Amino acid sequence: MSIAKDSLFNGREFDQTLASAKNPLPLFRAALQAAREILRQSFYDKSEADTLVNAHAWLIDQLMTRAWRRHLSLLPAGIPVALVAVGGYGRGELHPASDIDVMILLDKNDSAKTRSFIEALVRFFWDMGLEVGHSVRTLKDCVRESKNDLTVVTNLMESRLLDGDEELFEKMRRKTHASKIWPSRKFFAAKRQEQIARHHRFDDTAYNLEPNVKEGPGGLRDIQMISWVTQRQFDTSSLHDLVGHGFLSEEEYHTLIRERNFLWHVRAGLHYLAGRREDRLLFDHQRALARDLGYTDRPGFLAVEQFMKRYYRTIKELSLLSEILLQHFDEAILARGRTKTKPINRRFRSHYGFAEVTHPRVFERAPYAMLEIFLILQQHPELKGVRAGTIRLIRANLHRIDNSFRQDLACRSLFMEIMRQPRGITHELRRMNAYGVLGAYLPAFGRVVGQMQHDLFHVYTVDAHSLMVVRNLRRFTVTEFRGEFPLASEIIQKLVKPERLYLGGLFHDIAKGRGGDHSQLGEAEAEAFCRLHNLSEYDTRFICWLVRHHLVMSSTAQREDISDPDVVMHFAQLVGDQEHLDNLYLLTVADMRGTSPTVWNAWKGRLLSQLYSATTRLLRRGIAQPIDLQEHITDLRRSALEKLGPAGLSEAQVNRFWQDLDGEYFLPYDAESLAWHAQVIAGAHATDLPIVATRYTPDLGGSEFLIYTPDRDDLFVVMTAGFDRLNLSIMDARIHTLHNGFALDTFVVLDHSDKPVSDPRALAQLQKAMREQLLKPQPGRDPQSAHLPRQLKHFPIETRVSFSPSPKGQLTIMEVTAQDRAGLLYQVALALKQCRVNLMAAKVATYGERAEDIFFVNSRDRHQPLDPEQAKCLESEIVRRLEPTPSKTGTQSVEF
Repeated sequence: MSIAKDSLFNGREFDQTLASAKNPLPLFRAALQAAREILRQSFYDKSEADTLVNAHAWLIDQLMTRAWRRHLSLLPAGIPVALVAVGGYGRGELHPASDIDVMILLDKNDSAKTRSFIEALVRFFWDMGLEVGHSVRTLKDCVRESKNDLTVVTNLMESRLLDGDEELFEKMRRKTHASKIWPSRKFFAAKRQEQIARHHRFDDTAYNLEPNVKEGPGGLRDIQMISWVTQRQFDTSSLHDLVGHGFLSEEEYHTLIRERNFLWHVRAGLHYLAGRREDRLLFDHQRALARDLGYTDRPGFLAVEQFMKRYYRTIKELSLLSEILLQHFDEAILARGRTKTKPINRRFRSHYGFAEVTHPRVFERAPYAMLEIFLILQQHPELKGVRAGTIRLIRANLHRIDNSFRQDLACRSLFMEIMRQPRGITHELRRMNAYGVLGAYLPAFGRVVGQMQHDLFHVYTVDAHSLMVVRNLRRFTVTEFRGEFPLASEIIQKLVKPERLYLGGLFHDIAKGRGGDHSQLGEAEAEAFCRLHNLSEYDTRFICWLVRHHLVMSSTAQREDISDPDVVMHFAQLVGDQEHLDNLYLLTVADMRGTSPTVWNAWKGRLLSQLYSATTRLLRRGIAQPIDLQEHITDLRRSALEKLGPAGLSEAQVNRFWQDLDGEYFLPYDAESLAWHAQVIAGAHATDLPIVATRYTPDLGGSEFLIYTPDRDDLFVVMTAGFDRLNLSIMDARIHTLHNGFALDTFVVLDHSDKPVSDPRALAQLQKAMREQLLKPQPGRDPQSAHLPRQLKHFPIETRVSFSPSPKGQLTIMEVTAQDRAGLLYQVALALKQCRVNLMAAKVATYGERAEDIFFVNSRDRHQPLDPEQAKCLESEIVRRLEPTPSKTGTQSVEF
């Protein structure tokens, strides 16, 4: 849809009205508001993005030049001056809420004569409703500042005369030309470093949950950089000139413009939705923008996910074009024609350190070479990458990767060789994905390229996450990173065929977004791949098993009581042998780390390593051999007593303490923890009560609280209120009631940033505060007044409560799924108290915006699972507390 300029701004009518206006400001303001409303409506009527941004710039030209001329009477005659558009406005591009950058250019500094004119003009711009970024410079200023500041010279390169002294403007252009300041070689090198630094600010990935459309990798700024380098090198501002100079093909040019226009449309939509300049694709706007751009929900595929998939694929395409162009520029500008070639084989050679084909028809004659080049890059670490012309040839020949290509023995062998190489697997899989080869060779992988899941847990697209998992697995093998995950690094050295693990990582999420169980669907994809590539029956089943069960270990560790021998037994029976356990453990750690930078923490690592160790012990004994619990408890007690030797406690004192505890108390703890409990409690006096002790053990992954106090019905409420007030998150809770009427409870906590509290002084203060809470209980924070982070507001999670019997039938397992928030466990504690239910243990897990907590509970007689009435009461009370209505205000009254 085009925009008629007369309907946007009728200059003739405006000038006639202006000529007789006593106060021109209302006229300018009304014209601007009316025209911007037309532009806004045109956006929602699906006008093309380039039409909108160019029409907006044209509109501002009309109003600014008229305002300029209106104020010229304030300027003494004979003073050369020019009004110059710079930056994006200088390019003739203006988004709805972009700053309007102008420069008032003077021949020389004569502020006494020009001040009143400039001040009145700029004030008028702002009063009429323009957000103007202005500078006042003389010719000397332009030259001096251009030499010192890359941003200034970039702005001046894009400058456009709006009105005023044309000769003065042209003189400025000549004095700041590349032949005078920042020649193209120096300019390109500086701009390249500027881009690298900018990309680093975004973790070198465009696949962020809330990407920056302008500044992020593959965004509009990267396109502008191409334009700047083009202008500096060829003295032109037209991107199409790159076609004539052989830097872009005609098709690539049209792709560049098409994808740029899509980003322009997104950016314009963001500005309209936010009502201001906003270049971040925030959750606040993603759903609305998807709707405005015409996307609709489909079964299993939300409109916002479709929109973001289109966005990520656009960024991927632009990043590739940027790589091609920058490499061309590097050769043409920096290398200056220095040619150094070295043969690699009949099909490839090294050209100035980049792999290139020996003939432009290599991929036509030998399509398998589209895989071979990545193997060559692995085997020749001295190569810096693929030459731009060869990247273009790969892209042009992607259609040759068809069923016949995939059936070709040479292609299948090459792909497996890539997966078996000792180095470069991650880099080359990422390169294959960037060039489109991986998605073409594995069509199932191609379908998840750019696919995101609209939540706070999965921060990468499915393809980026899968390759991140492979990267994490490879990182375990690198000597210099062995300190990060010593156990994983030790285990991976023992693997007989690590390529099976890498394939498991590549395929584990390959069926995301299809509906149904992606693990089962992915298993089918993995099986088809393995059979096509002639893997043995055992290897095929092994990889399929990894894909099918890749979530089991994390689910078991985080959602079940792994101190329960039955839980470990069930998991060991599923795993079957040490080889499967080793691979599953490695895949689980790599998967959790590759989901989000915030998902992994030391506590989760501790849970996984505990489950791994317990399962390993069971496998060594033989799964069929039952564990002798009493023998295990006796062994734990003996080890704890040995550790207590130097503490000055007698064995009799410790045994008197232990005799008040049930046997199940010993199972969740190691001997070190049991010794700590006994040392703190067994030798204490009545005057020490209530006892609160804290410690930080790096291997635990959290800070530990030990509480020993007379039991009371509301004790769990009091303790969770205390942790809530201290802004601590409970990761694990163990509740023990002694025969003497006391409670021994342990908690593993993290601070507000999900880190353990390690400073001894901070721990001492927390210990003191918790003891004070036990002596003088205070309620926790009101959930209505608790701050909910902005991102969480866009992901409302329905609160759900479900119940199931524990394996031994003595407890009820309660699962609570709700929106993560401060004080969640405190609200559950209040519900438990209200419904007269005892908590025996709790496990807390957070997945982005979603909390999934497990509680092991029983009725007040402490021996029976919940009856239906208690379960109904708990469900109703928890839902009520975790989903408060807006009318509920004020502090909840809690009786202690």
